Amino acid sequence: MSKPLVIVESPTKVKTIKKYLGDQYNVASTVGHIKDLPQKELGIDVENGFSPKYVTIPGKQKVIKALKAAAGNATEIYLAPDPDREGEAIAWHAAEVLKKKGRQFHRVLFHELTQNSVRQALSKPEALNANRYKAQQTRRILDRLVGYQISPILWKKVKYGLSAGRVQSVAVRMICERERAIQAFEPEEYWSVTAQLMGAAPPDFEAKLAKHKGKKISIPDETAAMKIRDELAASEFVVDKITKKTVRRRPYPPFTTSKLQQEAIRKLRFSAKKTMTVAQQLYEGVDLGGETVGLITYMRTDSTRISAEAANEARDLILNTHGKDYALDKPRFFANKNRTQDAHEAIRPTSVFHTPEKVKPFLSRDQLVLYQLIWQRFVASQMAEALIDQKSIAIAAGDYQLTVSGSTVKFAGFLSLYQSADDTDEAESRKDKGKLPEIAEKQHLSLLELMPRQHFTAPPPRFSEATLVKELEENGIGRPSTYAAILTTIREKGYVELLKGNFHPTELGFIITDLLVENFPDILNVDFTARLEDDLDKVEADEQEASGLLKRFYELFEQRLLAAAQNMLSVKGLGLPTGFKCPECGKQARIKVGKNGPFLACEGYPECSWSRNYIRTEKGAIEPVEPSENASDGEVCEKCGKPMVVKQGRYGEFLACSGYPECKHTRSLASGGPATSTGVQCPQKDCSGEIMERKSRRGKIFYGCSRYPDCTFALWDKPVDRQCPECGAPYLVEKETKKDGLVIKCAQKGCGYKEDG
Repeated sequence: MSKPLVIVESPTKVKTIKKYLGDQYNVASTVGHIKDLPQKELGIDVENGFSPKYVTIPGKQKVIKALKAAAGNATEIYLAPDPDREGEAIAWHAAEVLKKKGRQFHRVLFHELTQNSVRQALSKPEALNANRYKAQQTRRILDRLVGYQISPILWKKVKYGLSAGRVQSVAVRMICERERAIQAFEPEEYWSVTAQLMGAAPPDFEAKLAKHKGKKISIPDETAAMKIRDELAASEFVVDKITKKTVRRRPYPPFTTSKLQQEAIRKLRFSAKKTMTVAQQLYEGVDLGGETVGLITYMRTDSTRISAEAANEARDLILNTHGKDYALDKPRFFANKNRTQDAHEAIRPTSVFHTPEKVKPFLSRDQLVLYQLIWQRFVASQMAEALIDQKSIAIAAGDYQLTVSGSTVKFAGFLSLYQSADDTDEAESRKDKGKLPEIAEKQHLSLLELMPRQHFTAPPPRFSEATLVKELEENGIGRPSTYAAILTTIREKGYVELLKGNFHPTELGFIITDLLVENFPDILNVDFTARLEDDLDKVEADEQEASGLLKRFYELFEQRLLAAAQNMLSVKGLGLPTGFKCPECGKQARIKVGKNGPFLACEGYPECSWSRNYIRTEKGAIEPVEPSENASDGEVCEKCGKPMVVKQGRYGEFLACSGYPECKHTRSLASGGPATSTGVQCPQKDCSGEIMERKSRRGKIFYGCSRYPDCTFALWDKPVDRQCPECGAPYLVEKETKKDGLVIKCAQKGCGYKEDG
């Protein structure tokens, strides 16, 4: 009789769990999903209750064969993929391929990978969760219906290879709408007046003008500001009122997935994707000198719930390290949002006694700083409140009132261990404002200087990774497990760029968004998408039938599909209107999309063949880019003999035939053009090019193949002509960060090789 088999999702977990279970069980991995919808067809029987057609994922036949071999003739199979919807689907598919007469399947949920939790979970297995699987399946069907049925319309109307996504397209829309709000923003002038004052004793301080005759003051221009300055200069400054109070600051709850991503982006400069990758490593287990231990609980969660045992363990540690003033009499628990799924605890250390100092020798730098963030946030959540002394001073000067405020930390409490990015900003602000002097009410102050200052209102800020994750979370778009994938996908598809930490939509992003909003207003609607997420939660909670949800969705969606196939404007054909007139014939220039991206072309084609690349001004106005004169040094097209001209593409300049669109020949500007060789061969298969240093349209340095546009391989980091000693990748990259300075690292996904530069 074969031993019972424990099946996990990730091969990295196998080693950890084998150590915990010894030789009592066999342990095997599915290496992620083993079944999915087929790649080359819709795979959904719309006419038969939206029944999905699952097939074995290409390349997973060997994994299934290995699972069957590991199961042997075992009668007990413990299915232990990740404790979420995706893990549930993997468990169901594993049960399907291993189904055998007399064999029993048990669902096991490992919320943390420690010996006690693993053994405890195995001792109390559950049944497979049909509703959780239905929720995952329903999401997958919805995403497939949208992606596989909208994308072909975009191929026909815009460009082959484009894609739409039920959630990713909403994220791109948010970024595009923010960009248009910035473009439409008209700054308004306003002024402030600040007085530098001195009491009976130093230090001097600054007070800002706030009111006139008891009403909030607004200073529109320099004339008004100078009039007020003159009136203040002739006034006496007297302390009118001093308000003192002590404010209690409660600590933050332990991390949810989205909050961890936001904080890691801001404090550690990690991307959302990197945060989840490193968190997965900490969850799956780290070798602590011969013992493999999962250091954190499961890292995909909406919940702030924690166990009483974990809270009491934190209290013991706080008493020992900080003293009774910092410890609580009883654990502090945090309420979840109403729609929050509560299947898992918050993200916390599996044991607070695995302090960052103790585990430091066994962790990579990235693992250490993320673990420290999680550990400190959790321990701080069980510490005493901070006490902040706040002082506000109101100063009378004739009919005017000025104010100044300041704060000092009376008792640090949890702030002695953990400060969020916001706390750090607040502390810097307190530091910049300086200390307020000891003064009394009715005291006269000396005026040292009056400082009128001009200001302008600012446009809304662009989204960073952190603020986009926050916006998605607050609007109910996607779920914790999807945020990192959304942010990665919209960049990889070329719909947005991340420049200096902020998202900018590309022209393609604008074009696709406008077409989708016009033709699929519901699918691109934030509230509609959020309601779908809530409906999926209801499916999991057995409060809604999946079939009814899919039917309601598709009734409207099918109408939109049929209308879009007929009515969506063809960017390939007519093109998008611009309001810009062709300089050669006076007809309207329209935006079209070619293999090198969007460009302008006269609607009078073929009678008028005028076309240009274009850029947009800060206000969003279209501005044609004239070809560089003589940039091709008299080169002619090798296919038709017409002159070659310089064009601007997504990855920089290239040569294109002036006979376009009859002749579409292009050639890279690798030599003699605006590029510098790095000496690194292009790593793309069957490509003979080399990597060149170039400048993007926005002036940012990047590194792309010399055979562009035939090869579009590109990097933001400078490549180094050395093979990775760990994974064998053909090149490394240079990267400079504030924390580490210059480092040389491997660019391959999953390889953590790094060395000092």
